Amino acid sequence: MNRGMLKLYSLILLLVLPLVLSAQNGFKFDLIQKGKLDKNTLLVVGGIQGDEPGGFISASILATHYEITKGSIWIVPNLNFYSIIKRSRGPYGDMNRKFAELSKKDPEYEAVTRIKNYIKDDNVKLVVNLHDGSGFYRPKYEDSMHSPNRWGQCSIVDQSHIDIPKYGNLSEISVEVVKHVNENLIKSEDIYHVHNTKTKDGDKEMEKSLTYFAINQGKAAFGNEASKNLPTHKRVYYHLLALEKYMDIMGIEYKRKFTLDANGVYKAINDDIYISLYDEKIKLPLSEIRNMVKYFPIKKDGVVDFKASNPLLTIIKKDNTYVIQYGNRRLSRLKADYQDIDAEHKSVKLKVDGKLQDVKFGSLIDVKTSFLVEENSAYRVNVIGYTNKKKKETGIEIKNKEIPKHFSIDTKGTIFRVEYYTENKFAGMVLIKFRT
Repeated sequence: MNRGMLKLYSLILLLVLPLVLSAQNGFKFDLIQKGKLDKNTLLVVGGIQGDEPGGFISASILATHYEITKGSIWIVPNLNFYSIIKRSRGPYGDMNRKFAELSKKDPEYEAVTRIKNYIKDDNVKLVVNLHDGSGFYRPKYEDSMHSPNRWGQCSIVDQSHIDIPKYGNLSEISVEVVKHVNENLIKSEDIYHVHNTKTKDGDKEMEKSLTYFAINQGKAAFGNEASKNLPTHKRVYYHLLALEKYMDIMGIEYKRKFTLDANGVYKAINDDIYISLYDEKIKLPLSEIRNMVKYFPIKKDGVVDFKASNPLLTIIKKDNTYVIQYGNRRLSRLKADYQDIDAEHKSVKLKVDGKLQDVKFGSLIDVKTSFLVEENSAYRVNVIGYTNKKKKETGIEIKNKEIPKHFSIDTKGTIFRVEYYTENKFAGMVLIKFRT
Protein backbone atom coordinates (compact mmCIF):
# COMPACT_ATOMS: atom_id res chain seq x y z
CA MET A 1 0.00 0.00 0.00
CA ASN A 2 1.52 3.37 -1.02
CA ARG A 3 1.73 6.35 1.38
CA GLY A 4 -1.26 8.15 -0.23
CA MET A 5 -3.50 5.11 0.07
CA LEU A 6 -2.33 4.57 3.67
CA LYS A 7 -3.32 8.14 4.60
CA LEU A 8 -6.71 7.68 2.95
CA TYR A 9 -7.27 4.38 4.78
CA SER A 10 -6.33 5.98 8.10
CA LEU A 11 -8.75 8.85 7.49
CA ILE A 12 -11.59 6.44 6.65
CA LEU A 13 -10.83 4.41 9.79
CA LEU A 14 -10.94 7.55 11.96
CA LEU A 15 -14.30 8.50 10.47
CA VAL A 16 -15.88 5.04 10.62
CA LEU A 17 -14.63 3.75 14.00
CA PRO A 18 -16.69 6.21 16.10
CA LEU A 19 -19.81 5.13 14.20
CA VAL A 20 -18.99 1.47 14.85
CA LEU A 21 -18.42 2.11 18.55
CA SER A 22 -21.62 4.15 18.75
CA ALA A 23 -23.66 1.35 17.16
CA GLN A 24 -22.27 -1.27 19.55
CA ASN A 25 -22.65 0.90 22.65
CA GLY A 26 -26.28 1.57 21.77
CA PHE A 27 -27.12 -2.10 22.43
CA LYS A 28 -25.58 -2.91 25.80
CA PHE A 29 -26.41 -6.32 27.20
CA ASP A 30 -28.56 -6.94 30.27
CA LEU A 31 -27.64 -8.78 33.45
CA ILE A 32 -30.77 -10.15 35.12
CA GLN A 33 -30.34 -11.48 38.65
CA LYS A 34 -32.94 -13.89 39.99
CA GLY A 35 -33.25 -15.60 43.35
CA LYS A 36 -31.25 -14.83 46.47
CA LEU A 37 -27.59 -14.01 45.85
CA ASP A 38 -25.24 -16.65 47.19
CA LYS A 39 -21.84 -18.21 46.53
CA ASN A 40 -23.46 -20.88 44.35
CA THR A 41 -24.68 -18.78 41.42
CA LEU A 42 -25.37 -20.13 37.93
CA LEU A 43 -24.46 -17.72 35.11
CA VAL A 44 -26.38 -18.35 31.87
CA VAL A 45 -25.22 -16.56 28.71
CA GLY A 46 -27.20 -16.24 25.47
CA GLY A 47 -26.66 -14.21 22.33
CA ILE A 48 -22.87 -14.27 22.01
CA GLN A 49 -23.60 -14.89 18.31
CA GLY A 50 -26.59 -13.11 16.83
CA ASP A 51 -27.60 -15.79 14.35
CA GLU A 52 -28.39 -18.36 17.08
CA PRO A 53 -31.91 -17.50 18.31
CA GLY A 54 -32.43 -20.74 20.20
CA GLY A 55 -29.72 -19.69 22.64
CA PHE A 56 -30.70 -16.09 23.27
CA ILE A 57 -34.46 -16.78 23.35
CA SER A 58 -33.89 -19.59 25.88
CA ALA A 59 -32.02 -17.21 28.15
CA SER A 60 -34.79 -14.61 27.83
CA ILE A 61 -37.48 -17.19 28.68
CA LEU A 62 -35.46 -18.20 31.73
CA ALA A 63 -35.45 -14.53 32.74
CA THR A 64 -39.16 -13.87 32.16
CA HIS A 65 -40.96 -17.18 32.76
CA TYR A 66 -39.11 -18.73 35.70
CA GLU A 67 -39.30 -17.87 39.38
CA ILE A 68 -36.24 -18.91 41.39
CA THR A 69 -37.45 -20.10 44.79
CA LYS A 70 -34.06 -21.26 46.11
CA GLY A 71 -30.58 -20.31 45.01
CA SER A 72 -29.25 -17.74 42.58
CA ILE A 73 -29.14 -17.33 38.80
CA TRP A 74 -27.59 -14.55 36.73
CA ILE A 75 -28.82 -14.35 33.15
CA VAL A 76 -27.32 -12.47 30.19
CA PRO A 77 -29.84 -13.06 27.39
CA ASN A 78 -28.37 -10.64 24.84
CA LEU A 79 -24.60 -10.55 25.23
CA ASN A 80 -23.98 -9.41 21.65
CA PHE A 81 -27.23 -7.47 21.23
CA TYR A 82 -26.04 -5.60 18.14
CA SER A 83 -25.27 -8.86 16.33
CA ILE A 84 -28.72 -10.16 17.34
CA ILE A 85 -30.40 -7.12 15.79
CA LYS A 86 -28.24 -7.52 12.66
CA ARG A 87 -28.96 -11.29 12.41
CA SER A 88 -25.21 -11.77 12.16
CA ARG A 89 -22.74 -14.17 13.71
CA GLY A 90 -20.71 -11.08 14.52
CA PRO A 91 -20.66 -7.73 12.68
CA TYR A 92 -17.18 -7.11 14.11
CA GLY A 93 -15.99 -10.72 14.14
CA ASP A 94 -16.97 -13.71 16.25
CA MET A 95 -17.27 -12.49 19.85
CA ASN A 96 -16.72 -16.06 21.07
CA ARG A 97 -13.16 -15.81 19.78
CA LYS A 98 -12.28 -12.66 21.76
CA PHE A 99 -11.67 -14.04 25.27
CA ALA A 100 -7.91 -14.66 25.02
CA GLU A 101 -6.54 -11.36 23.71
CA LEU A 102 -8.49 -8.32 22.57
CA SER A 103 -7.45 -4.83 21.55
CA LYS A 104 -9.03 -1.93 23.43
CA LYS A 105 -9.88 -0.52 20.02
CA ASP A 106 -12.20 -3.45 19.27
CA PRO A 107 -15.85 -2.27 19.20
CA GLU A 108 -16.77 -5.16 21.51
CA TYR A 109 -13.99 -4.62 24.04
CA GLU A 110 -16.32 -3.08 26.63
CA ALA A 111 -18.90 -5.90 26.38
CA VAL A 112 -16.25 -8.65 26.54
CA THR A 113 -14.54 -7.02 29.53
CA ARG A 114 -17.85 -6.66 31.34
CA ILE A 115 -18.91 -10.30 30.86
CA LYS A 116 -15.43 -11.42 31.92
CA ASN A 117 -15.92 -9.57 35.20
CA TYR A 118 -19.24 -11.35 35.80
CA ILE A 119 -17.61 -14.71 35.09
CA LYS A 120 -14.82 -13.93 37.58
CA ASP A 121 -17.26 -12.83 40.30
CA ASP A 122 -16.81 -14.86 43.51
CA ASN A 123 -20.51 -15.75 43.60
CA VAL A 124 -20.47 -17.46 40.19
CA LYS A 125 -19.60 -21.16 40.35
CA LEU A 126 -20.95 -22.54 37.07
CA VAL A 127 -21.34 -20.98 33.61
CA VAL A 128 -23.50 -22.21 30.70
CA ASN A 129 -23.09 -20.60 27.27
CA LEU A 130 -26.05 -21.30 24.95
CA HIS A 131 -25.50 -21.88 21.22
CA ASP A 132 -27.24 -23.16 18.10
CA GLY A 133 -25.01 -25.36 15.96
CA SER A 134 -25.37 -26.82 12.49
CA GLY A 135 -26.54 -30.38 11.97
CA PHE A 136 -26.31 -33.06 14.65
CA TYR A 137 -23.11 -33.87 16.51
CA ARG A 138 -22.17 -37.55 16.47
CA PRO A 139 -18.96 -39.06 17.94
CA LYS A 140 -18.60 -41.12 14.76
CA TYR A 141 -19.34 -40.17 11.15
CA GLU A 142 -22.80 -41.20 9.90
CA ASP A 143 -23.38 -38.71 7.08
CA SER A 144 -22.65 -35.07 6.30
CA MET A 145 -25.26 -33.79 8.77
CA HIS A 146 -24.53 -36.32 11.51
CA SER A 147 -20.81 -36.32 12.22
CA PRO A 148 -18.03 -35.17 14.57
CA ASN A 149 -17.79 -31.99 12.48
CA ARG A 150 -21.33 -30.88 13.41
CA TRP A 151 -22.18 -28.98 16.58
CA GLY A 152 -25.93 -29.31 17.08
CA GLN A 153 -27.44 -31.33 19.94
CA CYS A 154 -24.50 -31.70 22.29
CA SER A 155 -23.20 -30.69 25.68
CA ILE A 156 -19.71 -29.25 25.34
CA VAL A 157 -16.83 -29.38 27.81
CA ASP A 158 -13.32 -28.08 27.18
CA GLN A 159 -11.77 -30.82 29.32
CA SER A 160 -12.85 -33.68 31.54
CA HIS A 161 -12.28 -32.01 34.89
CA ILE A 162 -10.71 -29.06 36.67
CA ASP A 163 -9.32 -28.86 40.19
CA ILE A 164 -11.90 -26.66 41.95
CA PRO A 165 -13.94 -27.20 45.14
CA LYS A 166 -17.33 -27.54 43.37
CA TYR A 167 -18.44 -28.84 39.97
CA GLY A 168 -14.94 -29.71 38.77
CA ASN A 169 -16.13 -33.06 37.39
CA LEU A 170 -17.12 -31.49 34.06
CA SER A 171 -17.59 -34.68 32.02
CA GLU A 172 -19.69 -36.34 34.73
CA ILE A 173 -21.96 -33.31 34.97
CA SER A 174 -22.24 -33.20 31.19
CA VAL A 175 -23.23 -36.87 31.13
CA GLU A 176 -26.01 -36.15 33.65
CA VAL A 177 -27.32 -33.30 31.53
CA VAL A 178 -27.22 -35.37 28.34
CA LYS A 179 -29.05 -38.25 30.06
CA HIS A 180 -31.82 -35.91 31.22
CA VAL A 181 -32.27 -34.37 27.76
CA ASN A 182 -32.31 -37.78 26.07
CA GLU A 183 -35.07 -38.97 28.40
CA ASN A 184 -37.27 -36.18 27.00
CA LEU A 185 -36.57 -36.16 23.24
CA ILE A 186 -39.15 -34.99 20.74
CA LYS A 187 -37.74 -37.47 18.21
CA SER A 188 -34.85 -39.92 18.25
CA GLU A 189 -32.72 -37.94 15.75
CA ASP A 190 -32.46 -35.16 18.36
CA ILE A 191 -30.32 -37.30 20.67
CA TYR A 192 -27.66 -35.42 22.67
CA HIS A 193 -24.02 -36.43 23.15
CA VAL A 194 -21.16 -35.14 25.27
CA HIS A 195 -18.61 -33.32 23.13
CA ASN A 196 -15.22 -32.88 24.78
CA THR A 197 -13.23 -30.42 22.64
CA LYS A 198 -10.02 -31.13 24.63
CA THR A 199 -9.17 -27.47 24.19
CA LYS A 200 -5.91 -27.41 26.14
CA ASP A 201 -4.52 -30.13 23.86
CA GLY A 202 -4.04 -27.56 21.11
CA ASP A 203 -7.39 -26.33 19.85
CA LYS A 204 -6.27 -22.76 19.14
CA GLU A 205 -9.77 -21.55 18.22
CA MET A 206 -11.49 -22.91 21.33
CA GLU A 207 -8.72 -21.42 23.48
CA LYS A 208 -10.25 -18.03 22.59
CA SER A 209 -13.77 -18.97 23.73
CA LEU A 210 -15.86 -17.80 26.69
CA THR A 211 -16.03 -21.23 28.30
CA TYR A 212 -12.27 -21.78 28.16
CA PHE A 213 -11.74 -18.34 29.71
CA ALA A 214 -14.13 -19.37 32.51
CA ILE A 215 -12.27 -22.66 33.03
CA ASN A 216 -9.04 -20.71 33.49
CA GLN A 217 -10.72 -18.52 36.10
CA GLY A 218 -11.52 -21.63 38.14
CA LYS A 219 -15.18 -21.82 37.10
CA ALA A 220 -17.03 -24.87 35.81
CA ALA A 221 -18.17 -23.99 32.29
CA PHE A 222 -20.25 -25.73 29.65
CA GLY A 223 -21.54 -25.03 26.18
CA ASN A 224 -25.02 -26.23 25.27
CA GLU A 225 -25.76 -26.62 21.57
CA ALA A 226 -29.17 -27.10 19.95
CA SER A 227 -29.42 -27.90 16.25
CA LYS A 228 -30.07 -25.17 13.68
CA ASN A 229 -31.93 -27.84 11.73
CA LEU A 230 -34.75 -27.61 14.28
CA PRO A 231 -37.36 -24.83 14.45
CA THR A 232 -36.50 -22.20 17.06
CA HIS A 233 -39.06 -23.25 19.66
CA LYS A 234 -37.74 -26.82 19.64
CA ARG A 235 -34.17 -25.56 20.10
CA VAL A 236 -35.41 -23.54 23.07
CA TYR A 237 -37.09 -26.65 24.46
CA TYR A 238 -33.79 -28.55 24.48
CA HIS A 239 -31.84 -25.63 25.94
CA LEU A 240 -34.36 -25.32 28.77
CA LEU A 241 -34.23 -29.06 29.48
CA ALA A 242 -30.47 -28.77 29.88
CA LEU A 243 -30.67 -25.60 32.00
CA GLU A 244 -33.18 -27.20 34.37
CA LYS A 245 -30.78 -30.11 34.89
CA TYR A 246 -27.91 -27.72 35.67
CA MET A 247 -30.17 -26.03 38.23
CA ASP A 248 -31.05 -29.41 39.74
CA ILE A 249 -27.37 -30.33 40.02
CA MET A 250 -26.64 -27.03 41.78
CA GLY A 251 -29.61 -27.33 44.15
CA ILE A 252 -31.38 -24.34 42.58
CA GLU A 253 -35.16 -24.61 42.83
CA TYR A 254 -37.64 -22.90 40.51
CA LYS A 255 -41.22 -22.55 39.34
CA ARG A 256 -42.06 -22.42 35.65
CA LYS A 257 -44.97 -20.42 34.15
CA PHE A 258 -45.59 -22.79 31.23
CA THR A 259 -45.57 -26.48 30.36
CA LEU A 260 -42.15 -27.64 29.20
CA ASP A 261 -43.03 -29.22 25.88
CA ALA A 262 -42.75 -27.96 22.31
CA ASN A 263 -46.20 -26.37 22.32
CA GLY A 264 -45.75 -24.78 25.74
CA VAL A 265 -42.41 -23.28 24.71
CA TYR A 266 -43.89 -21.92 21.46
CA LYS A 267 -46.60 -20.11 23.44
CA ALA A 268 -44.09 -18.77 25.97
CA ILE A 269 -42.01 -17.27 23.15
CA ASN A 270 -44.88 -15.62 21.30
CA ASP A 271 -47.57 -14.80 23.88
CA ASP A 272 -47.73 -11.95 26.38
CA ILE A 273 -45.02 -9.75 24.90
CA TYR A 274 -45.53 -6.02 25.05
CA ILE A 275 -43.87 -2.62 25.15
CA SER A 276 -45.04 0.30 27.33
CA LEU A 277 -44.19 3.87 26.36
CA TYR A 278 -44.03 7.22 28.16
CA ASP A 279 -44.59 6.10 31.74
CA GLU A 280 -47.16 3.52 30.58
CA LYS A 281 -49.43 6.04 28.86
CA ILE A 282 -49.33 3.55 25.97
CA LYS A 283 -49.08 -0.23 26.23
CA LEU A 284 -48.75 -2.22 23.01
CA PRO A 285 -49.40 -5.99 22.92
CA LEU A 286 -47.05 -7.38 20.29
CA SER A 287 -47.97 -11.01 19.63
CA GLU A 288 -50.33 -10.10 16.74
CA ILE A 289 -49.27 -6.52 15.96
CA ARG A 290 -49.47 -5.28 12.37
CA ASN A 291 -46.33 -4.75 10.30
CA MET A 292 -47.01 -1.01 10.30
CA VAL A 293 -48.93 1.19 12.74
CA LYS A 294 -49.44 4.68 11.29
CA TYR A 295 -49.84 8.07 12.99
CA PHE A 296 -48.40 6.78 16.23
CA PRO A 297 -47.81 9.39 18.99
CA ILE A 298 -44.08 9.99 19.47
CA LYS A 299 -42.53 12.69 21.63
CA LYS A 300 -41.53 15.74 19.60
CA ASP A 301 -37.84 15.41 20.36
CA GLY A 302 -37.93 11.89 18.88
CA VAL A 303 -36.95 10.19 22.16
CA VAL A 304 -38.91 7.02 22.92
CA ASP A 305 -39.02 6.15 26.62
CA PHE A 306 -40.14 2.53 26.86
CA LYS A 307 -40.25 -0.53 29.07
CA ALA A 308 -40.34 -4.03 27.59
CA SER A 309 -41.71 -7.30 28.92
CA ASN A 310 -38.70 -9.14 27.47
CA PRO A 311 -35.00 -8.19 27.36
CA LEU A 312 -34.85 -9.01 23.64
CA LEU A 313 -37.41 -6.30 22.82
CA THR A 314 -36.19 -2.88 21.75
CA ILE A 315 -37.17 0.09 19.59
CA ILE A 316 -34.82 1.43 16.90
CA LYS A 317 -35.31 4.82 15.25
CA LYS A 318 -34.97 4.97 11.47
CA ASP A 319 -35.84 8.46 10.17
CA ASN A 320 -39.50 9.02 11.14
CA THR A 321 -40.17 5.32 11.69
CA TYR A 322 -39.60 3.42 14.94
CA VAL A 323 -38.91 -0.28 14.49
CA ILE A 324 -39.98 -2.69 17.24
CA GLN A 325 -37.47 -5.53 17.30
CA TYR A 326 -37.78 -8.87 19.16
CA GLY A 327 -34.34 -10.44 19.02
CA ASN A 328 -33.60 -10.70 15.31
CA ARG A 329 -37.29 -10.46 14.32
CA ARG A 330 -38.83 -7.17 13.25
CA LEU A 331 -42.33 -7.13 14.74
CA SER A 332 -43.65 -3.77 13.60
CA ARG A 333 -42.87 -0.23 12.49
CA LEU A 334 -44.44 2.79 14.15
CA LYS A 335 -44.89 5.73 11.80
CA ALA A 336 -44.35 8.80 13.97
CA ASP A 337 -46.95 11.46 14.66
CA TYR A 338 -44.81 13.85 16.70
CA GLN A 339 -46.55 15.31 19.74
CA ASP A 340 -45.84 17.02 23.03
CA ILE A 341 -46.57 14.53 25.80
CA ASP A 342 -48.67 15.55 28.80
CA ALA A 343 -46.84 14.73 32.05
CA GLU A 344 -49.98 13.99 34.07
CA HIS A 345 -51.27 10.44 34.29
CA LYS A 346 -54.98 10.21 35.02
CA SER A 347 -57.81 7.75 34.58
CA VAL A 348 -60.80 8.28 32.31
CA LYS A 349 -64.32 6.86 32.20
CA LEU A 350 -65.54 4.33 29.66
CA LYS A 351 -68.87 2.52 29.49
CA VAL A 352 -68.03 -1.07 28.50
CA ASP A 353 -70.96 -3.29 27.50
CA GLY A 354 -73.23 -0.91 29.41
CA LYS A 355 -71.13 -0.75 32.61
CA LEU A 356 -69.21 2.39 33.58
CA GLN A 357 -65.52 1.87 34.40
CA ASP A 358 -62.57 3.98 35.55
CA VAL A 359 -59.79 3.17 33.11
CA LYS A 360 -56.11 4.09 33.33
CA PHE A 361 -54.14 5.19 30.30
CA GLY A 362 -52.24 2.23 28.92
CA SER A 363 -55.08 -0.22 29.63
CA LEU A 364 -56.32 -2.94 27.28
CA ILE A 365 -60.10 -3.29 27.73
CA ASP A 366 -62.05 -6.40 26.67
CA VAL A 367 -65.36 -5.52 24.99
CA LYS A 368 -68.08 -7.98 24.04
CA THR A 369 -70.50 -5.80 22.08
CA SER A 370 -69.87 -2.05 22.49
CA PHE A 371 -68.08 0.75 24.33
CA LEU A 372 -68.81 4.41 24.96
CA VAL A 373 -66.31 7.14 25.77
CA GLU A 374 -67.71 9.43 28.48
CA GLU A 375 -67.52 13.14 27.71
CA ASN A 376 -64.76 14.97 29.58
CA SER A 377 -64.07 18.66 29.01
CA ALA A 378 -60.37 18.12 29.84
CA TYR A 379 -59.78 15.94 26.77
CA ARG A 380 -60.28 15.73 23.06
CA VAL A 381 -60.87 12.11 22.04
CA ASN A 382 -59.96 10.30 18.83
CA VAL A 383 -61.20 6.74 18.30
CA ILE A 384 -58.84 5.83 15.47
CA GLY A 385 -60.80 4.71 12.40
CA TYR A 386 -64.27 5.64 13.69
CA THR A 387 -66.34 8.26 11.84
CA ASN A 388 -69.91 9.51 12.18
CA LYS A 389 -72.07 12.40 11.01
CA LYS A 390 -72.03 14.10 14.43
CA LYS A 391 -68.29 14.77 14.13
CA LYS A 392 -67.65 13.77 17.74
CA GLU A 393 -66.61 10.50 19.32
CA THR A 394 -67.78 10.85 22.93
CA GLY A 395 -71.17 9.92 24.34
CA ILE A 396 -71.76 7.50 21.46
CA GLU A 397 -72.05 3.73 21.71
CA ILE A 398 -69.52 2.23 19.30
CA LYS A 399 -69.69 -1.36 18.06
CA ASN A 400 -67.04 -3.51 16.44
CA LYS A 401 -68.52 -3.35 12.92
CA GLU A 402 -68.44 0.47 13.01
CA ILE A 403 -64.63 0.63 12.88
CA PRO A 404 -62.98 -0.72 9.71
CA LYS A 405 -60.67 -3.58 10.62
CA HIS A 406 -57.68 -2.12 8.83
CA PHE A 407 -57.52 0.56 11.53
CA SER A 408 -56.80 -2.09 14.18
CA ILE A 409 -53.28 -2.47 15.54
CA ASP A 410 -53.46 -6.27 15.34
CA THR A 411 -53.62 -8.57 12.34
CA LYS A 412 -56.86 -10.15 13.58
CA GLY A 413 -58.70 -6.83 13.41
CA THR A 414 -59.82 -6.79 17.05
CA ILE A 415 -57.75 -4.14 18.89
CA PHE A 416 -58.40 -0.43 18.35
CA ARG A 417 -56.89 2.79 19.69
CA VAL A 418 -58.72 5.41 21.74
CA GLU A 419 -56.41 8.43 22.03
CA TYR A 420 -56.83 11.31 24.45
CA TYR A 421 -55.44 14.81 23.95
CA THR A 422 -55.37 17.93 26.05
CA GLU A 423 -55.52 21.22 24.17
CA ASN A 424 -52.17 20.70 22.47
CA LYS A 425 -50.61 17.57 24.00
CA PHE A 426 -51.03 13.81 23.79
CA ALA A 427 -52.41 12.64 27.14
CA GLY A 428 -52.66 8.87 26.79
CA MET A 429 -54.08 5.85 24.98
CA VAL A 430 -56.58 3.12 25.83
CA LEU A 431 -56.87 0.00 23.69
CA ILE A 432 -60.23 -1.63 23.02
CA LYS A 433 -60.18 -5.35 22.25
CA PHE A 434 -63.37 -6.77 20.80
CA ARG A 435 -63.91 -10.42 21.59
CA THR A 436 -64.00 -12.64 18.52
